[in-house]
Amino acid sequence: MPYEVNGQTIETDENGYLADPNDWNEEVAKVIAEAEGVNLTQEHWDVMKYLRDTYFEEGGHQPNNREMVKAMSKIWGRKVGSKDLFMLFPGSGGPSKQAAKIAGLPETKRKGGY
Repeated sequence: MPYEVNGQTIETDENGYLADPNDWNEEVAKVIAEAEGVNLTQEHWDVMKYLRDTYFEEGGHQPNNREMVKAMSKIWGRKVGSKDLFMLFPGSGGPSKQAAKIAGLPETKRKGGY
């Protein structure tokens, strides 16, 4: 299920995750988010930046929901709960999977959550 972005075909795996995380940019994220039914806000971009930074700086580590809650609490300067992340990324698999998909990262094989 490749994505078409500005006349370019972006290859994906069978679940819609980018085949190459380096193909990602903000325009690609917008197309994936639209396909996922997510209207991107600054909070979405903050989560995706955190996930991408962590993935590339920590050798492919993909934070789970608990790590995301802690990081977003710090970044946003307020207490964030799992519910907040589920409201941002309500798709199947939970916030860590849907956010990673929109952020152009590979599909994680863990079940999410804690």
